[in-house]
Amino acid sequence: MRLALCTCFLTLLLSSCNNERVFETNKDFDKRLWLAQDTARFEFEVQKGDKPYNIQYNLRNTIGYPYSRIFVNFVLADSAGQVLVSKLVSNYLFDLKTGEPFGRSGLGDIYDHRFPLLTSYGLKAGKYSVTLQQFMRVDTLPGVLAAGIRVERSGQ
Repeated sequence: MRLALCTCFLTLLLSSCNNERVFETNKDFDKRLWLAQDTARFEFEVQKGDKPYNIQYNLRNTIGYPYSRIFVNFVLADSAGQVLVSKLVSNYLFDLKTGEPFGRSGLGDIYDHRFPLLTSYGLKAGKYSVTLQQFMRVDTLPGVLAAGIRVERSGQ
């Protein structure tokens, strides 16, 4: 029994390791609300600029999120503040016809999503910042627990 338990734990531990990930973090929002003025800002450093990178954003929402999709303004800047990429992205969180939530269910009514922002993007070695800001027509966006980014080496 102990051997089986140790084997399961070791397998889980090793499978959770991902050497392609360079950076990943999330910002939690108070009271499950993403306010329009509450910009999520993340800083990361690329050690090697020899491969392309993927940049994705994470979103954690509840089933109580009142809309089918979300609009997020994404800005990538270098260490000097020079904006490299700025764009408005739109992603669906719920199926339009059935209302079923997309994403991975974590605990009960909480769902995790990972959406691509940049694919196989060439980053040089250095420091960068990413900002995410909700860009909906309301100032207070209920049902959003956290937003974050993930930077990983591209598989190409």
